[in-house]
Amino acid sequence: MTLHRAFTFPGIPARVIFGSGTLAQVADAVTSLNRSKALILSTPQQAGQAQDVADRLGPLAAGMFTEAAMHTPVDVTERALAAYESADADCTIAIGGGSTTGLGKAIAIRNGADQVVIPTTYAGSEMTDILGETDKGEKTTRRDPAIRPELVIYDVDLTLGLPVPMTVTSALNAIAHAVEGLYAPDANPITDMMSVAAISAFRDHLPELVTNPAEPQARAEVLYAAWLCSATLGAVTMSLHHKLCHVLGGSFGLPHAETHAIMLPHTAGFNAVAALDRLAPVAEIMGGSVGGGLWDFAKGLGAPMRLSDLGLAEGDIARAAEIATRQPYANPRDFGQDDIAMILTAALRGTRPMT
Repeated sequence: MTLHRAFTFPGIPARVIFGSGTLAQVADAVTSLNRSKALILSTPQQAGQAQDVADRLGPLAAGMFTEAAMHTPVDVTERALAAYESADADCTIAIGGGSTTGLGKAIAIRNGADQVVIPTTYAGSEMTDILGETDKGEKTTRRDPAIRPELVIYDVDLTLGLPVPMTVTSALNAIAHAVEGLYAPDANPITDMMSVAAISAFRDHLPELVTNPAEPQARAEVLYAAWLCSATLGAVTMSLHHKLCHVLGGSFGLPHAETHAIMLPHTAGFNAVAALDRLAPVAEIMGGSVGGGLWDFAKGLGAPMRLSDLGLAEGDIARAAEIATRQPYANPRDFGQDDIAMILTAALRGTRPMT
């Protein structure tokens, strides 16, 4: 391999436990952090899984808070902090997808709590130092080393019953991390390798899960790919895709994974014009083009294809474009409000990208 650029690789700070049946190690995970009273976090829908964790912890369980919500609303975090203090907890265990992981991060940045995360989807926020929070109709995002969880337990068994629609959309969400990792200004050869390996694994194994959702080896390969994507996102700068999705989620209430799934072909296709060399592996993996190939892949999986189906209206586009361009951020291709409006209009209608 010939290196064509200097780089800095920040490392992977979080400890990872990966395999089948690894949930059995949750009590050891808490004690390995020198903690003894864990507040268990989940959404209302996953309260049963939170109870399972509590049962496994025994006296190490300080209590449960099962009100985690999409886009990490600040008012929910405030209630969770009160529960944490009332339980006299000294760490959190978040089981679920991005909503629960985000709540654990929001607690940690406020009181320094150690975090154990047990992902049950492929959304991929568990390995990052990124927190997006929603307050008064707008979502703000920040990065801080204190946000990153200390330990992540990936248990393939927890994904065997993940519904196919959520499997598809959260996997496409993960692919978005890899794609943006390839053209990030601080990309490096290690994250490049992880991104390409992850996208290839998703291409090879995700279609199998659409027809055979409980196939354990395919689930293991896809969860491994999601870890690679999450680790990549935790090491590089986010760009246009993630910023737009945060606007759509925080200001318009669109669901997180579905929004990422729909937007990915359009943001990647837009940036491919200026970053075709960096995105060449995506084009190769996806059959010849970046945006068009990702769009074809998503459509073949039965993913949602139109923002209009999620509730965004034509009249929302101008406001979304204005919010998305309020602050500059790194992106391989320059853009203005008209460009954002063009991208959003195509995603609203489900038009196949040409690049």
